[in-house]
Amino acid sequence: MNVLLSTAYWPNLYYFYYIFNADTITIEQQDHYIKQSYRNRTRILTANGSLDLTIPIKKTAHKELVSELQISYSDQWQTKHWRAITSAYKNSPYFDFFEDDIKKMYTTDYEYLIDYNLEQLKIIFGLLRIKKEIILSTEYIKEPENTIDLREHIHPKKTFSKDGPDNFLLKSYYQTFESKFGFTPNLSILDLVLNKGLDTLHYFPKETLTL
Repeated sequence: MNVLLSTAYWPNLYYFYYIFNADTITIEQQDHYIKQSYRNRTRILTANGSLDLTIPIKKTAHKELVSELQISYSDQWQTKHWRAITSAYKNSPYFDFFEDDIKKMYTTDYEYLIDYNLEQLKIIFGLLRIKKEIILSTEYIKEPENTIDLREHIHPKKTFSKDGPDNFLLKSYYQTFESKFGFTPNLSILDLVLNKGLDTLHYFPKETLTL
């Protein structure tokens, strides 16, 4: 089954459930940018609780396609984000193993958000030793056929269903600050990878996706 996803900054676990179970994966890049979405936002767990990290986008005077979104580097956000990630996960079991790979995303400038996010997916695939092909959309199709359309379904303002097919997200795993806040579900893939390493793959149920 093909899944259609929006681009995302270090996507959350619900997003990766579909990544791992899809036959083919298409990332939408011909839609218009929507503020306060996961396109340029990720959520990690820090010593002070959940924290959203947001990549600043260059201001434009018109609605811009995601494929055209340019990253702004005016406020040194890479330094701030890497500092937050390091502070949150430096004591996690696998930080030392994966630090160099992840840090590359904070020492290299990318002009376009879509390219930046795609490189992150490649890093995760490499760390977990999985092979997945990502297809970028070439046109916007409002109602794609034979496709699970999740472009607006995985969103910060939409919660997953505790009684639905996504209730696997309630399955706990070790988190660095779990003793302080309790288990926090559906964080960035970084949280699972840095705490579970290659066991990340065993967290997600293997299922056949259907419309």
